[in-house]
Amino acid sequence: SRSGYERASEYFSPGDVEVNVAGRSFLVTGANSGIGKATAKGIARRGGTVHLVCRNKERAEVAKEEIVTETGNQNIFLHIVDISNPKEIWKFAEKFKNEHKLNVLINNAGCMVNNRELTEDGLEKNFATNTLGPYILTTALLPLLEKEADARVITVSSGGMLVQKLDISDLQSANGTFDGTMVYAQNKRQQVILTEQWAKAHRNIHFSVMHPGWADTPAVRSAMPDFYQKMKNSLRTEKQGADTVVWLAVSPEATKLLSGLFFQDRQPVPTHLPLAHTHSPPEDEEKLMEVLEEFSQKFKSTSPG
Repeated sequence: SRSGYERASEYFSPGDVEVNVAGRSFLVTGANSGIGKATAKGIARRGGTVHLVCRNKERAEVAKEEIVTETGNQNIFLHIVDISNPKEIWKFAEKFKNEHKLNVLINNAGCMVNNRELTEDGLEKNFATNTLGPYILTTALLPLLEKEADARVITVSSGGMLVQKLDISDLQSANGTFDGTMVYAQNKRQQVILTEQWAKAHRNIHFSVMHPGWADTPAVRSAMPDFYQKMKNSLRTEKQGADTVVWLAVSPEATKLLSGLFFQDRQPVPTHLPLAHTHSPPEDEEKLMEVLEEFSQKFKSTSPG
């Protein structure tokens, strides 16, 4: 909540984020509202080149204009991509690799769909957006990140993942009663595992995953209206929710910590609650990576160009 942020921020070192990142290139998904837009603004204020990856062209153009106006930074670029569409992600990533450099990737786009909905590719929408999309975008852009010094990948997860143990038997939530909140929490657990696995495999890139706290964002208002009504007076601002993302993206301090950790309020925090029995066997985590890679290749082979 907001009071949690205020307590934690008393221990922040302001100098950590008083940095100029001119000449560095950042890509933020879901950047037209909420945490994504607040993150993009924070980086733009510090001189970074920011690539906004958004699904809705009209809303994205309004957000881009707002970021340029508020920060005075003209190096803001817009790309229209639906993160729930694997073919579109591949196509975008191939083009992006030929035209730009990339220092920091921020996987922020996400959704919480409360009824089981399939994309045009027959994928369950939460899984497609929250897990498979970031997996494909990250793996497709790794060669670009590998070329740069101090490359980073940050994924915006949620503390909700603490209630879920990885379940690889039903990645698309086809069995049993569909509960959007729990499906979302499962996807967020998957993001934590992805981060840990990537950190092991790619030693020269710094990976992190974080919980923004409960913030007053359009996504929270639309996906969790009851929660929002009850909590709206104690939710964090979007800027407070984005603080740790910005810190992980720009601060030299962040990369002094191990790659693959889960953060809240600029501190690494445990990924499991005591006695929650949410640890999964290593073979399940490896299986998750294999399944995502299979999906990824299937959609790559059908993407045009």
